[in-house]
Parts: sequence; structure tokens; C-alpha cells
Amino acid sequence: MRNGQVLVKVPASTANLGPGFDTLGMALSLYSWIEMEPVEGNTVVELYGDDLGGIPTDKTNLIYKVAQMVFAEAGVDMPELRIAMYSDIPLTRGLGSSATAIVGALVAANALSGGKLGEDELFQIASRLEGHPDNVGASLFGGIVVSSWDGERAEKVRLEPHADLEVLVAIPAFQLQTEKARHALPAKLDLKDAVYNVANSSLLVAAFASGRLDLIPFAMRDKLHQPYRAPLVPGMSVILERATEHGALGAALSGAGPTLLALVDRKSARKAELEAFLLDTLRAHGIEAETKWLTPDKRGPELTAGAAGNQGSFMERIKGEVNA
Repeated sequence: MRNGQVLVKVPASTANLGPGFDTLGMALSLYSWIEMEPVEGNTVVELYGDDLGGIPTDKTNLIYKVAQMVFAEAGVDMPELRIAMYSDIPLTRGLGSSATAIVGALVAANALSGGKLGEDELFQIASRLEGHPDNVGASLFGGIVVSSWDGERAEKVRLEPHADLEVLVAIPAFQLQTEKARHALPAKLDLKDAVYNVANSSLLVAAFASGRLDLIPFAMRDKLHQPYRAPLVPGMSVILERATEHGALGAALSGAGPTLLALVDRKSARKAELEAFLLDTLRAHGIEAETKWLTPDKRGPELTAGAAGNQGSFMERIKGEVNA
């Protein structure tokens, strides 16, 4: 469409899933909504929600800048926009908040441009902007995404999540910048640790692809990044080591953290025990956290088109969907 109004609902994501550093991502049932339309006057960025403080509301806003990249690529001139955003996804917690903003901006701007860019073109732009394709791939395609990036081009394979797979996340009440988490990583890795991760990551992908939930506890183990990031999240080591004793299929640091996640069989009778274990362990290390039961999102972005200047407020249009 052109010169109308679009609303995009974008899923959160978790990256790495243990051993798959910068290569494995999974979309989650936690969402951001971005509404975009061209305007005659000056650009306006409206932010809704308690966790969006500090995000620019002028043309330095990431969503605006990404949208202008799409317009330039599509040969469309839309210099002034009204952008509205609400997010259930906490910032800098390892749940792909920046990736959802990038994907939402790409999808919305592409729709306003008449859909001139294909999914692969959007994926390439998103991967360049994010610097790795795992989070953006999951948010853009939904499901589980296995991806590779050589610095110039990203490739991916999407896997359908097992119907019985659930995800429990424990979100600590503090932020952790990705840059800080990356600085905790060593410059070199022992060959045996590299082989360990390649083996486990390969097995984890095969387990997801074949529906072998029983292999997840073995395959989610990691020696590449989580041991080095553990000091940044007190209690993390205990959770990663013992979550399977309390009913988890496996546990991992979500992205760069500090959120921790556990993969769970939907039919498990030990969900309450596992949730209590995560919260009690973090609390014992001085960390308060919020838990959420999520499912893998299988749809990716959901786009709704409307008339420019649509009546009713942005929050009224997404009412009934937000978790808040």
C-alpha cells in the first residue's frame, strides 16, 4: 500500500539457546507494536509503556532511521512520519528488543512503500543493522531460525518448533548492555571447547528439526560464552547446572542476558517447581526477577493496514493484545 497507515506486531526473540552463539534464534510470544504513517507536518514519535524511557522521539529514533533506509532503497520519498510504539519486551534484557524495532520498522516502511522489497532483502538489511542474524531472523520469520552471517550476506533455515515446546523466562530487575556482555568473552578459545560447542549446537539443531525433545538436555550445554558471562548474572551458573533437576529440558542465558530461559515440555507436571527454583535461586543471590511462561511464536510479524488518520487512539487499536 502507499500513503496509508500500517500497524505491525513483532515477536520478541531469544538468541543462542546455549551453544548456538550468534547463530540460533527463536521467536517468543512477547510482542512490540509499531504503527507508521506519512504526515504533512513534522515527524512525531509516540512511545507508550513504562520501559521506553530514554528512546529518542525525533528523527534520531531507530525506527525512523530504518524506515528512511527502506524508502531510499525503494525509491520512495516519505520524509515526515508519525510513528507510535508500544512494547511488552523489556529493554536490554536479552529478549531482542532492538531486533523487534528494526524488523517492525522494516516491515512497516516496506508496506508503506508498496512492498517493493522482498523478505530476503529485509533480512539482509536487518542482519547488517543488528550485526548478527539470530534475533532479527527469528523476529522476521517466526519459529526457530538457524542462520549464518559472513559480514556481507546472511543465510538461514527456519524450523517449526515442536508443538509441546514451552519457554519459561526469568527476567531480572536490572539491565545488561550487550556490549558489556560481549566484552566478558575471551579473545581465544581452546580447541576442545570449540569442538564441544560445534557438536552441541549441531545436535541441538538436529533435535529441533527431528522433534527429539529428549536430546535437548544434552545438546544445550555451552562452553563458549555462558561460563564467561556468568559473573554478570549472579545465580546463573546454579540455574544452568541444575534446572534439568527441576523439570527443565534445558536452560540458557537468553541472548546477552540477563534474562534466563528454560525450555520445558508442555505436558510437564513440574512447571511450578521449576518456576520456584529459578526465582528462589536468583533471590538467594540478591536478584529480584519476574517470570513469564511463553510459547514459540510461529507467525513472525503481523501486518494490518488502515486508512491514514485512523480514528481512535493507537492504544485502543492494540487493546486486548498487550500483556500489561
